[in-house]
Parts: sequence; C-alpha cells; structure tokens
Amino acid sequence: MTLAEDNGPERGGDDLLAAEYVLGVLPAEERQIASRRIDAETGFARLVDGWEVSLSPLAAAYPEIEPPASVKAAIDRRLFTSTATVATPTESRGGLWSSLAFWRGLTAAAVAALAIYIAVPALNPPVEQPQARLVASLAADGSDVKYLAVYDAAHHEVGLSHVSGERAAGKDFELWMIEGKNPPVSMGIIPAGATAHIVVSPAAQQKLAQGAVLAVSLEPAGGSPTGQPTGPVVAAGDLKSI
Repeated sequence: MTLAEDNGPERGGDDLLAAEYVLGVLPAEERQIASRRIDAETGFARLVDGWEVSLSPLAAAYPEIEPPASVKAAIDRRLFTSTATVATPTESRGGLWSSLAFWRGLTAAAVAALAIYIAVPALNPPVEQPQARLVASLAADGSDVKYLAVYDAAHHEVGLSHVSGERAAGKDFELWMIEGKNPPVSMGIIPAGATAHIVVSPAAQQKLAQGAVLAVSLEPAGGSPTGQPTGPVVAAGDLKSI
C-alpha cells in the first residue's frame, strides 16, 4: 500500500463511525442515525463506549477554561429582556406557554445569548483563547493498526491515541504529514504506549491548520533512513475540524 492510495477519505466502517460520533463531527442526519443504532445494536454501542474510553486520556491533558463572569450576566440580560417584550400583562399563563410568538422570541433570544457567549470572550479575552482543534481517524484497508489523532494548534502538538495494532519486533511507527501532492514530511517516531504527543514544528503548523493528511508507516527502528517512507503505510486519515 502506498501513501498515494491512502490520501482519500479514511475507512473503517462502524468503528470509525463510532469514533466520529464520540468526537461530534458527524452531520446532523448521520448523528441521528448513529444515535438510534446505539439504542438498537449492542455491538455498535460497545464500539461507541470503547472510543469514549480511548479518547478520555486526550481530554485529560487539557484543563477546563472558566468563562468570565460577565458572560453569565450578558446572557441573563439578553434572555430576560427579550422574553419580556413578547408577553403582555393581559396574557394568561396558559396563553403564554401556548403562544407561538413567545417560543419564537425565546428561540431568538437563546441564539442571541449564544452569540454573546462566543463573542464576549473574543472581544475582551482575559487570557489567550485556545485555537481550533483538528481530528483524524487513522486506519487503512488490510491493516489492524488504528490511531486517533488530535492536532491542538494552541499547544502546537499532535496527540495520538493508540486504538489497535502492534508494531513488529525491531520496527517503529513513524508519523507523516502529506500536503496535497508534496512529498510526505516526517513528524517523528510515534512512541509506544496508549497515548503519545508529538510536537509540531513551526513550518508544519500552518499546513496542519489547513487540513493536511496524516499517515503512519512501518519503518526500521529509529525511523526512515531516507527521510521518506520506506515501509508500508498502515494507517492514514484526513484532519477535520471539530
């Protein structure tokens, strides 16, 4: 298998579908279908549970960020000001809750509040705001090697969760970035273990942010001696926005 053969969409059937469901990157219709399958199919539900367990170590590396107190006040002000203009003193309780105009007004207020929640920290950030993350499910036909990769632009690193497949004795897995038709660029040897973090060089950061392809090849111990993949590509996938 060559890198050129693996530059297309990643494959993996239900296993990768479960991973994308856990990550929240599925379109709305596909997510609804997956949700129904979780309730109806025990096997698929187990795949989803397995991905939740596999991905949890990646989330543990990133602390929660407390939004500024001004956000809550802005949301309350916007919500209650908007809803107050919908109902009149003469409306009965039953009329208010059954009013289509009331619910439309409440929906508009909720959307506006969400916009405030997103915009206020950006306009007046108390700390540097984290940048977007990209995710890729790395797999290949005929290979049992699977990784889940998350590129964190704020920390300039790729986090890898090893899902399945083992390297042969005396061999190493090496991570590659593929941008269009350019030659693959090595991002380094993947350390053995359930999770790993690889620092991204400044030259590669912009390319990754634009959504490059990540691939894993099987190389001699210590990595490729030529600067290009010499062994088979055992997993690959496109980076996508979360």
